[in-house]
Amino acid sequence: MRLMGRERIWYNGRNSFTKKDNTMKKIATTLAFAFAALCARSEDDESQYKFNAGADLRIRQEIMHNVPQLPGGGTLGRPGVYRGKTKNQMRFRPDVWAELKMGENWRIYGKLTDEFRAGIVQKTHNQTFPNELVLDNLFIEGRNIFDGLVDFRAGRQNLYRMYGLDHIFVDGTPGDGSATTYANMVNLTFHFDEANWLDLFALYNADQEELRWGTKRSRHTAKTGFGRAHPEMDDWGFGAVWNSKFDFGDWQLFAMQKDTSSFHDFSGIKHPKRQVNLVGTKFVPRWSDELTTPLEAMGQVGRNGGGDTLYGYLAYAGVDWKKKTESSWKPYASSGILFMSGDKNAKDEDGGHHAWDPMWYRGVDDSEMFLYGSCYGCGWWSNQINWKSTVGMEFGYRHKAQVMFGPMWAETKDGLGGGDGRFKGFLTQLRYDFPIYIADKDSGGRLEVFGHVLVEYFNPGDYFETDKPAYFFRWQLDFRF
Repeated sequence: MRLMGRERIWYNGRNSFTKKDNTMKKIATTLAFAFAALCARSEDDESQYKFNAGADLRIRQEIMHNVPQLPGGGTLGRPGVYRGKTKNQMRFRPDVWAELKMGENWRIYGKLTDEFRAGIVQKTHNQTFPNELVLDNLFIEGRNIFDGLVDFRAGRQNLYRMYGLDHIFVDGTPGDGSATTYANMVNLTFHFDEANWLDLFALYNADQEELRWGTKRSRHTAKTGFGRAHPEMDDWGFGAVWNSKFDFGDWQLFAMQKDTSSFHDFSGIKHPKRQVNLVGTKFVPRWSDELTTPLEAMGQVGRNGGGDTLYGYLAYAGVDWKKKTESSWKPYASSGILFMSGDKNAKDEDGGHHAWDPMWYRGVDDSEMFLYGSCYGCGWWSNQINWKSTVGMEFGYRHKAQVMFGPMWAETKDGLGGGDGRFKGFLTQLRYDFPIYIADKDSGGRLEVFGHVLVEYFNPGDYFETDKPAYFFRWQLDFRF
């Protein structure tokens, strides 16, 4: 929704007004009134209803240079902005949240988020407040209902690492550069006993936000893909995850389906719709209280709008260690190798028929730089062998330092990088998180101020046509009230 004079016009991002938009507006209005009514009722019965609210402000500066992309341009459709040049921008993200707890089992949570940016080098990209105020979260949750049989959550909620499947669920909205991570989602969990439970989910992600208030410039801001003046790249899906805990480890078996609508990229090329079905398993043996070795295997089959058969695979093997100690100093280390299938015809066949579809693993867990630098799409991880190792130390609450490093190869020589080989390069990431002011929660304090500094350095290999090193730098401060 955008504001024009004194009128509020519900706008769907495609120069039309639809019944769908009016329905969404009614749903949002109904939920907002219900939330307000319950908040008012909370004042009458403090034993049953508890209301809480707060605000956050995130300030960060990002500088990047020579980020590898497709030769002559990039997946973001802006030739020369990143590759071969420096991008330097400030980002400001304020948000406000409110929560209503209803007894021991139910709660409603809502959050409004905005982000606006100021380009230090590309000043023409400056944004003004409010750039795009969106409904970041609004869900109702019930835990241990029906005598502990069911957990339930419905509404807009964060997708990050759901169900512990961190190679499937990371970011529902990678296109906005981690301003949000939500998905419109329904979750049901059935507990059969303490060691066995079943998770069911269904979700929908719109590429262009409908529940929004903003400026004319932000009207077509893309959430999942390329966006702007082109039709949406919406996606939706559903699935089931079986979970079991044993004395010697944890096991999961899962199946899910993802559909993606057709869309046009910045060059005007139409990409067909896709449907991908995934089955997989994850097993995490526990060798001690400090040591685990996660193992994952997944396969995909599907079809696109052109009638082509799609299939791909993913495999992961790793080792995770964290020292158990009463000391505030806790060292940790991990190492793992991730395989994602590729396709030698990716350049001519819209990513190829055998390349791994990342599902909703479209974030920055493996690299902040490659959210912008992927050759396949924004945050689109595919066709890679990534051997990543991490060594770090926790010093206390919100205080730690770590280094992540490792080589990257293309699983298949697809030529998208412009080079003649499969070695993508060597990536190193340094990160330091630090507290500035920590609230005394025992006395009811709330204000916290903390931050981090992050540096990535990428030395490209023969997969890319360029041999110029790339870097990404960020400092960030967070204020929580």
